[in-house]
Amino acid sequence: MKTNLWLPFAMIVCLSTLLSCVKDTDFDQADEIALTPVVELDLIYFTLTAPDFFDSITQTPRLTIVDTTEIRFLDDSGVQENLKRAEFLFNFTNSIPRSFEVDFQFLSEQNDTTYTTQTTVNEGTVEAPELTLFTENVEGEEILQLTQANKVVISVSIPSADQSLEGMLNLQSKTTYFLEIKD
Repeated sequence: MKTNLWLPFAMIVCLSTLLSCVKDTDFDQADEIALTPVVELDLIYFTLTAPDFFDSITQTPRLTIVDTTEIRFLDDSGVQENLKRAEFLFNFTNSIPRSFEVDFQFLSEQNDTTYTTQTTVNEGTVEAPELTLFTENVEGEEILQLTQANKVVISVSIPSADQSLEGMLNLQSKTTYFLEIKD
């Protein structure tokens, strides 16, 4: 005699699966879910040579060089609401025998200053370039100021320059944005 045990066995497995999936499930916890993505973006990069700080036509030093970069990532309303912290990493390599003052000014669309920071870059030589790392963490109330910016103005100042100056100043930077998205 042949008995078909397949059907009762399948029903027991289905029933136990249904009961085990529903038992002790707290659906209210779905409201407490928060996504915490981390976004890394390149921010600014440039290379300035020593002759950039001296005008050979007028024979006068150019003690400050200014550059503006748009930062469109921060002007998104979703980013503005969910950004919890930003970490800026500036990596300078200097082979010019002068130190530099570098100012970072974050501006709104109306050119109002929303956030500023600054650093000093150590002097180096052509034979032994100097590496200067600068990290800036922005969080709390300062995040609101930072998210109002859509461009950053970098001012690089040198104390003195002449025609015989040699070397270069290189900047590479990135920003890490820490977001928290809740429903």
